[in-house]
Amino acid sequence: MKKILTVIALSLTSFVALSHSLTVGENLPQVTITDKGYVDLVEGDFEYRQWTSAELQNKVILIQHIAGRTSAKELNDPMIDAVIAADFPFEKYNTATLVNLDESIWGTGAIVASQVKSNKEEFPDAIFVLDSEGDMRKTWALTEKSSAIILLDQAGKILYVKDGEMNPTEIDTVIGIINANI
Repeated sequence: MKKILTVIALSLTSFVALSHSLTVGENLPQVTITDKGYVDLVEGDFEYRQWTSAELQNKVILIQHIAGRTSAKELNDPMIDAVIAADFPFEKYNTATLVNLDESIWGTGAIVASQVKSNKEEFPDAIFVLDSEGDMRKTWALTEKSSAIILLDQAGKILYVKDGEMNPTEIDTVIGIINANI
């Protein structure tokens, strides 16, 4: 009986770990965001424009896809801190923060959007996208109310993907992959 329970538990763990639809070595499935979208800072004013994931090319890009809630953002803050500390050259690397506003706690969407705008001011070269409908999470089958890290090469192929919180070893692995590809 104990062996059967162990097999079932391992099967469920594998299913949960592989619940997203992203595969290393393949292109990131394309998604277009028409409601909100890319956050641009133009002469001190914020503007939104339609955005498509096909724009994530020509540099190594670390995507942080997060539900629009503090608990999700905090899951992979150490990964983002490591990237900031590494100070990768902008000519070869960029970070894309993709925020699922559809998963923000009721009544906090405007606060989340304001935080994203503040981050855009602090990191004007970084990519920030607001997804009001949750289209990215749905297309990529990411875990709800969570955070995912997706690393792309210059052609938009997936180099690494982790849906959920990253541990220090995984963070070091991603930093190493970035260094090897820039």
